[in-house]
Amino acid sequence: MARLTSGFWVNAYLVRLNLANIPAYVVRSGEKQAGAILVKINTLDGKAKVFQRSYDLEADRRIWTVLDEGCEPELDAMLERQGHRDPDVWIVEVEDRGGRHLLDEPGLAD
Repeated sequence: MARLTSGFWVNAYLVRLNLANIPAYVVRSGEKQAGAILVKINTLDGKAKVFQRSYDLEADRRIWTVLDEGCEPELDAMLERQGHRDPDVWIVEVEDRGGRHLLDEPGLAD
């Protein structure tokens, strides 16, 4: 199965979130072809959660897993360090009080 480029996936994800009236934006643009993608969910109460794309060997498919969660400023610092370590990484921030992110929808892990 063909894989989507990181840049294409991020753009499609932003469109999908926009259609659901969930605000989101790119904090850091990474390598367009194959950069890693991190998604930060900001619940606007000082807390946040960061997701990363992983691979489930048992199910033989990509999934989104929680990389870290907690205080938003601490996660922002972690993401800043990640960006320095990996200049190809994409960081997308989703802002939703209910924590909606749509990453659990079919096709969004591909």
